[in-house]
Parts: sequence; structure tokens; C-alpha cells
Amino acid sequence: MKLFLCWIFCYCASLILFKKMWTAQYLRPVTRYLYHNVLNLRENSSNCRAYQWYMCNNENLCELLQTVFVQSYLDSGTQAFLDQSAEKSSWILTQLYHSLVSTIFSSFMSKTTINGWLGRGAMFVFSHEQFLQLLKIDPNWRSHRLLDLGAGDGGVTQIMAFHFEEVYATEVSPTMVWHLQRKQYRVLGINEWQNVGVRYNVISCLNLLDRCDHPMTLLKTMKNVLEPTSGRVILAVVLPFCPYIESGGKWEKPLESLEVNGYTWEEQVNYFTTHIFPEAGFAVEALTKLPYLCEGDMYNDYYVLQDAVFVLRPL
Repeated sequence: MKLFLCWIFCYCASLILFKKMWTAQYLRPVTRYLYHNVLNLRENSSNCRAYQWYMCNNENLCELLQTVFVQSYLDSGTQAFLDQSAEKSSWILTQLYHSLVSTIFSSFMSKTTINGWLGRGAMFVFSHEQFLQLLKIDPNWRSHRLLDLGAGDGGVTQIMAFHFEEVYATEVSPTMVWHLQRKQYRVLGINEWQNVGVRYNVISCLNLLDRCDHPMTLLKTMKNVLEPTSGRVILAVVLPFCPYIESGGKWEKPLESLEVNGYTWEEQVNYFTTHIFPEAGFAVEALTKLPYLCEGDMYNDYYVLQDAVFVLRPL
């Protein structure tokens, strides 16, 4: 017991020391001046990186995607998420607690479940304005049923929920299910949503295709329960495509292989459009390039991956 308490003390002390080394208030005047110059450079560099998040080489898109590509930008909703993430990253004691808990439980508990327990690691795929732009709808548009597959804590669900009379969600993590139920969404089991006897007007499948065991089966099942004429699927996928399943504290390959050809973002979205979606019974109605953002920790304000976000209609 004494050894364990000593380890916790040393762990926390080392994290605090590391954080202090990079906090301006502990630096001497000359070093502080250099530090702020570095911060300014980092801010300019960050703006440049944010610009690149949305840029696409349209000439390398197939002919269909060139006509449906929607150019997105860093908007107020995305900036608000980034600002909130930066603020949370500066909460030293909270970050120490999160780091300690993650270290202890990560060997036998999934990262998603730990994040749900701690109330951290919120994800951001698109803002409300970007959602409206993708579906080409106005702010007062209403529909009947939304199904959000792999909804996490419901943060992205909340952006869409206003426009629907009924909101359904699925999630495997028990702590995330608790968050969804608190928001009063109807949570369905992973083998239940396709058997409830209803048709969904919109199905969102955001960054789930590379984290499920049967990706092609999932695509075909979504088509089967979608409204056949007016129904739409909003599908976000991280590129380059790298499928793995989170099981406890381990990562495993999915049971069903989904081969995606190409190396660049443009090459892979072309392959999805011309090979994978038609096989599943879908056509692309809109495409945009967005950053897939996650709240950071005491070392980084946020983490980012590159998303392709499609709007699919049934064939």
C-alpha cells in the first residue's frame, strides 16, 4: 500500500513539474519574452493548420465528387469547441486526475468507457451551420426520426436533434449510454436498431465504419431501414482508412475486411464513391472535408484527425 501511494505521489509530482516547466508564469523575464514570441508563432501556425483542415485538391476528385463537393471553413461553432478544449487543457488538477485514472484503468477498460466515466474526451465532427450546409436545409427544417449510430456522449447528436421529433441512438460503452439517457435520447441495442419496425429519415454514422466488426454489413443494413426516397445517411470516415476495434484496453482487427484503395484523401474518397457505396446501395449526394476534433489533455489542447463527411442517398 505504501509503495502504491508513493508511486501515485511521484507520478503526480512529475506531471506537475513538467507542466510548470512549460507555463509562462514560472519563466524568467527574458525567457518569458521568448516564450510569448513562440506562442505567437504557434498561433499563426495553428491558423495555417486550421486552414489546411478544410482544403481539398478538387482536380483529383472524380467527376461526380467535383460537382457535389461542399467547401467548409473554420466557423464560430468549431472555434468555440477549440477554445473550450484549450481552457480545459489548462485545468492542471483535473488533468492530473484524468491522467492518473486513465493510467490505472486503461489496461482492462476501453478508452471510450474511461472518458465517459470522467466526462472528458468530447468529440466534434461538424457544427450546426455545417450540418445545415451539408443537408442543404434551412434552420427551421423538421423531420421525423433521427438515428445516430455510435453516438458517444451525444454531443454531436445534440447538434442534429433539434430538427427531429424522435431521436434514437446506439452505443456500446455503458458510461456513454448513461450520458445519452441523461439527454433523454432513446438508446437502442447494437442488434436492436435494425429490428424496431420503423424507417429512419436520417441516419448518422460518424467515424464508426473503421471501428466496427462488419462495415459493409453496416452500410447495407442502414439502407434497409432508411426511408427509401427521402432518407439520407450522413457518414463520416477518418482517412486514411485504418480499421481497428477497441476491445477492453486492446485494439483488434475487424472480422469483416473493407479494402480501400488509394493513398491520398482524394484517392480514398474516390474509391468509396465508385466502389464501396454503390455495392451497399448508395450514391453520394454531398461531400466535405472536416477536422475530426477531440478534447485534449495537459499536453495538447486538442487532437485532430482528417474526416471525409458524405451525405448518401439510397439507389
